[in-house]
Amino acid sequence: MNTPLTPTPTPRISIIGAGPGGLTCARILQNHGIGVTVYDRDLNADTRNQGGSLDLHADDGQLALREAGLIGQFWKLARSEGQQMRRWDTAGNILLDQVPDEDDLHKPEIDRGQLRDLLLNSLAPGTVQWGRALASVAGPADGPRTLHFTDGTSIETDLVIGADGAFSRVRPAVSAAVPAYSGVTFTEAWFDDVENRHADLSALVGSGSATATDGERALFAQRNSGGHIRVYIIRRAPADWITASGLSAEDTAGIRDHLLDEFAEWAPRMRHMISNNDGPYADRPLFVLPAPHTWDHVPTVTLLGDAAHLMPPIGVGVNLAMLDAHDLALALATHPTVDEAVRAYEKIMLPRSTDLAEALVGGADFLLEVDEQPDGQDEARALQQKLQEQRQIDGT
Repeated sequence: MNTPLTPTPTPRISIIGAGPGGLTCARILQNHGIGVTVYDRDLNADTRNQGGSLDLHADDGQLALREAGLIGQFWKLARSEGQQMRRWDTAGNILLDQVPDEDDLHKPEIDRGQLRDLLLNSLAPGTVQWGRALASVAGPADGPRTLHFTDGTSIETDLVIGADGAFSRVRPAVSAAVPAYSGVTFTEAWFDDVENRHADLSALVGSGSATATDGERALFAQRNSGGHIRVYIIRRAPADWITASGLSAEDTAGIRDHLLDEFAEWAPRMRHMISNNDGPYADRPLFVLPAPHTWDHVPTVTLLGDAAHLMPPIGVGVNLAMLDAHDLALALATHPTVDEAVRAYEKIMLPRSTDLAEALVGGADFLLEVDEQPDGQDEARALQQKLQEQRQIDGT
């Protein structure tokens, strides 16, 4: 009589973080019939504003959405005209205006919130557990692992995927690296109903994004859907510059006066991007991880996106996170064990992210350079395209 085979237990997969990377990974896993749970610290999907617009590239972000079966829905939301890129001088004169061809679909824009909703709505009900802030990962390296949450609860899992951003609570399970402040900060200002309330700004920005810099500070304006524009006020400053200036995050008038003083030499039409905003400012200091950031393989824990490689905001980070998610999910779907899948994924991801991170060292300062290329993403995109071509040659 033949002895019946013992079925291989279905691995319990836990993703920490319901951002684009974590949700993309969950969606592709579910498309392959693999169960997964996503844990996020936010109380619900609407707890936080998801930020501005993203350009999703054909060879990574769009590739992941195609594997997720969502590319058709993406094109219903995407704005190809958002690829327009202008550069101004500090007087507001347009130095260069790159207008995309009508059939240019390489990196159309989509609002972060729209992308997140697209991914969230594609998941099986109950996939995302809200209000579950991770405290720590415990248990032996070969598993099972125990996830301890700040609400006092815990669960066992066979694979922990850290998709929880710059200050990842999963990262310490594989790496001692911590983010360091880059010395550059973004202060975000919002403008609503721009065609009616901020017509001059709307005309100045155009259909996509525009930037100006004097070498020490910069303004980067980005059109979002629904008649909104976000302006990022970029400067070298201490991470605690608001409190160090005797201000608080709620002191909108005080912050405005401080910023206007720093941009005193700029033309009034440019300073309106600082003074005429609707509502409070949001300060977003830029942090970086050491380059390269690698770790010794652990069979039960891995990272993707900013948890693994924290890139400057020049159009690389979200695309790379979604490509990570794509590669990890497909590895889990095509390898017989979690350990083998994680090894295969990290064999692709770590060299790719290392090359990009090393090429972009000082990328935050690059945002302020006067001789910056009209599209500040060109160098990163060229490198990433080279890496993609090499990946296809290697068959990985």
